[in-house]
Amino acid sequence: MCAQPVPDWLIPPTRGFRAEDLDTLPDLPPHTELIDGSLVLMSPQMGFHSVVLDLVTAGLRSTVPHHYRVRREMTVTLGPRQRPEPDVIVVDTGAVDNRQSTFPPKAVALAVEVVSPESVERDRHRKPQLYAEAGIPHFWRVERNDNAPVVYVYELDPAKACYVPTGIHHERLKVELPYPIDIDLTEVERL
Repeated sequence: MCAQPVPDWLIPPTRGFRAEDLDTLPDLPPHTELIDGSLVLMSPQMGFHSVVLDLVTAGLRSTVPHHYRVRREMTVTLGPRQRPEPDVIVVDTGAVDNRQSTFPPKAVALAVEVVSPESVERDRHRKPQLYAEAGIPHFWRVERNDNAPVVYVYELDPAKACYVPTGIHHERLKVELPYPIDIDLTEVERL
C-alpha cells in the first residue's frame, strides 16, 4: 500500500489554522470544521443522521417566530481558532444576509448536534463546552437509541458558562425555549 501525498492546504501553519482560513483554503472538503486550530474533516453522513437532521430542521421551521431563522450546516465563529459547524442553528433574523458562511455566537439562540459514530467525543464534550463558553443560550444533542432519536436539551447557566440539562425527549420533543417547539420524534420512522 502506497501512501498518498498530503495536499499542501492540509498542512497546518505553525500557529494552527484560523477561522478565516475556512473561507480561503483551496479544495477544502464541504463541512470542514475548525476546532482548537485544527481542521476536522467530516465523514460521509449516514442515513439516520440525514433523516433526523431533516426532521429537526422541519420541526424548528414549522413554528419559528419572525425574529429567528433556522439554518443547516453553517459554521459559527466562536473565536480565532474555533469555527465549528453545528448540524442546525437557530439565529437572529438580523444576522442573516444569505451571503455569509458563518455566524457570530451572539446571533445564535440554539445549536443542535446530531451525534455520529465518528463525532461522539466532539458532540458530547468539546463542542458543547465551546458553545457554552461563547454564550449560546440553548444546546440540543441528538443521539441514536436503536433506530429512534433521543434529544438531550440543555440551557446555559451564564454564571458558570456551562450547560445544565433541562430534559431528555424520546418520542416527542416539546419545549418552550428558545420558542415553543413540538416535534414528533416518531416521524423518523416514516421518513
